[in-house]
Amino acid sequence: MGLGVRWTVHGDGRTPAPGAVVRPDERLSWPRTAGLGAQHVVAMFGASFVAPVLMGLDPNLAIMMSGVSTVIFLLATRGRVPSYLGCSLSFVGVAAVIRAQGGSSATVTGAVFVVGAALFLVGLAVQRFGARIIHAAMPPVVTGAVVMLIGFNLAPVTASTYWPQDQWVALLTMLFTGLAVVCLRGFWSRVAIFLGLVFGYGISWLFDLVFGRIHAANGAGQITDHWRLDLSGVGRAEWIGLPSFHAPSFQWSAVLVALPVVIALVAENAGHVKAVGEMTGDPLDDKLGTAISADGAGSMLSTALGGPPNTTYSENIGVMAATRVYSTAAYWAAAGFALLFGLCPKFGAVVAAIPGGVLGGITVILYGMIGLLGAQIWVHNKVDLRNPLNLVPVAAGVIIGIGGVSLKISDNFELGGIALGTIVVLSGYHVLRALAPAHLKQQEPLLDEGTSAYDEEAAPRTPPGPEKPGPTA
Repeated sequence: MGLGVRWTVHGDGRTPAPGAVVRPDERLSWPRTAGLGAQHVVAMFGASFVAPVLMGLDPNLAIMMSGVSTVIFLLATRGRVPSYLGCSLSFVGVAAVIRAQGGSSATVTGAVFVVGAALFLVGLAVQRFGARIIHAAMPPVVTGAVVMLIGFNLAPVTASTYWPQDQWVALLTMLFTGLAVVCLRGFWSRVAIFLGLVFGYGISWLFDLVFGRIHAANGAGQITDHWRLDLSGVGRAEWIGLPSFHAPSFQWSAVLVALPVVIALVAENAGHVKAVGEMTGDPLDDKLGTAISADGAGSMLSTALGGPPNTTYSENIGVMAATRVYSTAAYWAAAGFALLFGLCPKFGAVVAAIPGGVLGGITVILYGMIGLLGAQIWVHNKVDLRNPLNLVPVAAGVIIGIGGVSLKISDNFELGGIALGTIVVLSGYHVLRALAPAHLKQQEPLLDEGTSAYDEEAAPRTPPGPEKPGPTA
C-alpha cells in the first residue's frame, strides 16, 4: 500500500478550481505546499506553545516532538488521515496536580508516558475488536463528564497562579482573546489564542514602558518588584542548538492522576478522525485504531525524551475546512518547519518569556473551553441528564474532580481530584446501569458523534473529486 509519501500534482499545481478540493494524495506546487505547511504551524502555535509552558516543560522540545509525532502519525495511517499532532492541553491539569504534590518535570513526563502507552494499547484493541469496545466502556455521558472535570479542575491554577501576577494585563488579554474568537472569521479565528498571546506581549511591554515595574507575585509566587516582560533570557539564548532532554521518572500516585486523560484523548481522536473522513469523503473507520495507536506512540517517544504528549489538533482540521486543501504533503512541510523551530533556542526563549498576566487572561478562556467541550459532547449526543442513571454518577464525579475531594487509602497513598472523579463517573455509571430498572436504560449513541466542532461544517460537503464539485469555502 505504500507509506503515503507520493502525491500527484493537483491541476496546474497553483490554485484549485472553484469548488474543487485537494485530496490527501494530491499536492499543489512545492512552494505553495510549503506555505500551507507554515500556515498549519501558525494554526497550532497558540496551544502547542502555551501547553508546555503551563506544564513547566521545554517549549523548544515540545515543538520539535510535535513534528516528529506528526511524521509518525502520517506514516502509520499511510497518508489517509491528514492531521497535525501538537501538545495536548488535556494534560495541563494533571501536570499542575503532580507538581502541587511535589513532582518534578521527570515525574510529569513519566506519568504521561504511561498514558501514551495505555493509549497505544487502546488503539491496538480497537484495530482488533472494532470501535464498539470503546463505545461500550466509555459512552458519551462518561466521556463528557471526564473532559469537563479535566478542564474545570484547572480553574484554581488560573485564579491563584497566573491572574494575580498582573490582573489588568490578564483582564485585557482575556477580553481581546474573547473578541478574537467571536468576531474574527476563517483562518484568523482559528489562531485567536496565538493572537491573544501577541496582544498580551504588546500590552505588557507598553505597561512596562508607561508604568515601570509591577509590585506583584512573580512566577514563583513571591511578591517582588519586577518587569512584566523580561526578555533577558532571549538575549542569552543561542540561535541554533538542541532543546533540553531528560528521562522520565515513574511514581504510581502521579500515574493514577494522569490515566483518566486516556478517555479524553480517545474522544479527541475519534471525533477528529470522523470529521476528517467526512471532509475528505473517505470513510476512515478502519483507521481509527491506527490513529489512536499512532497518537500513543508519538506521545511515548516525546515524553521519553522529556517532552509533552501530543494529540490531533482541531485547529489544523479547521484550516483544512477553510482552505479545502487536505494534502498530507502540507503536513509533512509543517512537520519540517516544527523541527527547524525546535532547533532554535532563541525562539523557545521568546515563548518562555510569556508574562504571567498574559497566561492568566488566556487560560481563563482556554481552560473553560476545555471543560465545556464535555458539555458539547453531552449536547451533540443528546445525553439525558434528567435520567438518574446519567445524573447521579456525573454529579458525584464532577464535584469530586473539580472540588479536589480526596480519599485517603493509606498513609502514603490517596486518590483525589481528576483520578477519583473519573473512577466515580466510570465505575458508578456501569454499576448503576447493571442494577437500574429496564426503563432507565437507553441505547447510548456512539462515542465519536459530536466530539469535533467541525462535524456540522464537514457534514454537508460532497466527496472530493472533479466530478462532484462542492461549494467554495
